[in-house]
Amino acid sequence: MNLRPQPRKLCLDWEKFGEWLLAQYEARTARGRLNYARRYHRCLLEGDFSEMQMLTDYQRNHVLKALSALAKFLGIHDYFRMLVRNYGVKWAGKPSEDLLIERLTRTLNGDDLAGWVRNVKAALPEFSIFIDLTASTGLRFEEAIQAWNLIIDLNGQGRLSDYYNADNQALEHFQFKDLFIRRSKKAFISFVSEDFVQKVAEGSKSNRNVINCKLKRRELGARFSDLREYYASVMTKYLRQPEIDFLQGRMSTSVFMRNYFNPAWISDLESRALQGAQELLATLT
Repeated sequence: MNLRPQPRKLCLDWEKFGEWLLAQYEARTARGRLNYARRYHRCLLEGDFSEMQMLTDYQRNHVLKALSALAKFLGIHDYFRMLVRNYGVKWAGKPSEDLLIERLTRTLNGDDLAGWVRNVKAALPEFSIFIDLTASTGLRFEEAIQAWNLIIDLNGQGRLSDYYNADNQALEHFQFKDLFIRRSKKAFISFVSEDFVQKVAEGSKSNRNVINCKLKRRELGARFSDLREYYASVMTKYLRQPEIDFLQGRMSTSVFMRNYFNPAWISDLESRALQGAQELLATLT
């Protein structure tokens, strides 16, 4: 079997590939994949991955992800996998035990997340409710921004009930699949009290760049991934791991999660999630 790409594949339609990426990933990720694919596509089409060994671990991961996407777009992903195997290219990644040690070290070194939250709220009070939304839902930074802006938009249109189910006190992200159900990152439901949703609805829309720039100017840094980690850790007192995974949009490949887990059958999931979120916000403020 000839696994080398056919000559016609050499004339790439970057515009169509960009559209394909946008259908698979969020805009920022799609742009990154497209940029790396433009720079390194010759490695795939010429069948030469020797250059991969010269890259840093960080660069190699991004290049491989971009070329993997391009190979899928071109229908030659088996060829991509063969090149990775034959050239002995390794996907960089730290061992799980090293990642755990890093988290323990951050805590032992007094890396005070609650202090960061207090400093941000003091310096940028307009972001106080957004910080609480991110912390109490465990959403990813980008997802929290999408949820924040969507609440404000729909409230202004008198359509907030399309997103917020007041009976279950749930933001139903799954109702907006184009925003929240992405190829590798997903969000289905977040439990939030009605009073809190109204506070969000009274705010002003924002975006990633605005938030990051304001934090950077005040030398506060961005620790939204730490808030997500903190949520998962605190919630173990109130929720089981499959429940936490579900609320944070992690659908594992286990038989149980794929075929049997149904949150609709867990009658007290809402009350336990809201109780945990309340304690979490209390510890941070």
